[in-house]
Amino acid sequence: MPLYRFERIVKDAIDLIPDELAPALDNVAIVIDDYSTEEPDLLGLFEGIPITESLDSDGPSVITIFRHTLCASVDTDEDLVNEVVVTVIHELAHAAGIEDERLDELGWG
Repeated sequence: MPLYRFERIVKDAIDLIPDELAPALDNVAIVIDDYSTEEPDLLGLFEGIPITESLDSDGPSVITIFRHTLCASVDTDEDLVNEVVVTVIHELAHAAGIEDERLDELGWG
């Protein structure tokens, strides 16, 4: 999938984030990379300090969304859109301080 189309899907996914996660966007940059060089099956990655633990002086955190890995993990464009939404919300939830166990309970695991 061309980068410009994937970027649009990610932007649309950001528009769908639940209201309770919106404050986490204030100090998070969301970037797109082709794949993780350290964990090839990784769909997304949050790097930084969750807002529940950060200070105003802490720099911005980064969420990386891995385009090729996501595209390879699905069969259809519709599945890709759904998986990107889940991945963006999952990583943003980490930025908000929500752990994997709770994300599983909420259906965003």
